[in-house]
Amino acid sequence: MDKAIFLDNAATTRTDPEVVGVMSEWLGDNFGSPATLYTFGSQAKQAIEQARQHLADLIGADQKDIYFTSGATESNNWAIKGVAEALEEKGKHIITNQAEHHSILMPCRHLEKRGWDVTYLPVDGDGLVNPEDVAGAIREDTVLVTMVHANHEIGTIQPIEEIGAITREKGVYLHVNAAQSVGHIPVDVAALSCDLLSLSGHKFYGPKGVGALYIKRGVRIVPLLLGGGQEKKRRAGTHNVPGIVGLGKAAELARKNLGPEMERLTALRDYMIGLIEKNMDDIRLNGHRTRRLPNNINVSIEGIEGESIMLSLSYPTAANARPVFVSTGSACVSGTLEPSHILLALGLPAELAHGSVRMTMSRHDTREDADYALNILFEVAERLRAMSPVYKRGSKKCASGSSGEGCDCEAAS
Repeated sequence: MDKAIFLDNAATTRTDPEVVGVMSEWLGDNFGSPATLYTFGSQAKQAIEQARQHLADLIGADQKDIYFTSGATESNNWAIKGVAEALEEKGKHIITNQAEHHSILMPCRHLEKRGWDVTYLPVDGDGLVNPEDVAGAIREDTVLVTMVHANHEIGTIQPIEEIGAITREKGVYLHVNAAQSVGHIPVDVAALSCDLLSLSGHKFYGPKGVGALYIKRGVRIVPLLLGGGQEKKRRAGTHNVPGIVGLGKAAELARKNLGPEMERLTALRDYMIGLIEKNMDDIRLNGHRTRRLPNNINVSIEGIEGESIMLSLSYPTAANARPVFVSTGSACVSGTLEPSHILLALGLPAELAHGSVRMTMSRHDTREDADYALNILFEVAERLRAMSPVYKRGSKKCASGSSGEGCDCEAAS
């Protein structure tokens, strides 16, 4: 794995060594339960509250409004189902969009089976929701608008500030799924005018199995999990102390490094997109060109399957000594043969959606890594296209833009 180039960081990131270091303290001798009153347990409680403060600082929230969960999927389910049950007497209408994550779509469909009405707004060719569509869809019985902040497949950043201004004026709760944006771009709950916000630790170099839901003071919501009195009686279950401490450290590091990393990754992203467009014919960049996450590239390559590219890149060969790990879309549904519902929502035909490749970089990736990975991508795509019965064009070029022999770029060495 040391030699591998991992370009699937939207699925998960490598846990930062500093995060692992602080977690290890709570995996050994310090195993007390934070629910107990004696000193052994109260130390764990103090560590949890410190982590809560770090997370609150990262998203501009009051630490009293942060509730720890098992991750963004639980947080999204809690936000949607919890608000729906709490406000059922007021109305049974929810608004979302067609290009949402399945952890948003599935709870909405669950509620539809129980008599709720859900409006799925369209997105444009870049994956953007029109705020005017949100305003036009709000009804007297609307109780919640749930929108992703940044799309997990195509990286498009939604105009949440404009949508938040609309929901605030209309008196409707706004839930934001910020699993992909927290730790990567500035996220401030006040600026977004949101009432609830979900996040997950493993998306920004924290541990898996821990996340949080921000619930603005005064928001009506019922618990998703019932049992003990943890998290102010809103989320039952013994606290995952090592995970929560690790999440807090990841939040602290993200806040410290956010500006420089945004600038570096944006430059790397644009460099890679430029090389792809220079060296490959018949491709489509999916998502907004500039209004997108700093580390996200999603392209559709005409004439070949994304799964074939992904598998070809991941197995070392004599020509490809370093495996390159990419995705064909969302890791949560990568085992399906169906084309991405997100790419279809953009208006792509199914065959082009099937040819999508997502590359998402991390703080560990360099320009040299990018050159190597793209050079292998170009070779793989050329080879697969040569075998394709539906594609006959294109010529092989290296990452430097040269073609034929005599290339001296580092990626070809």
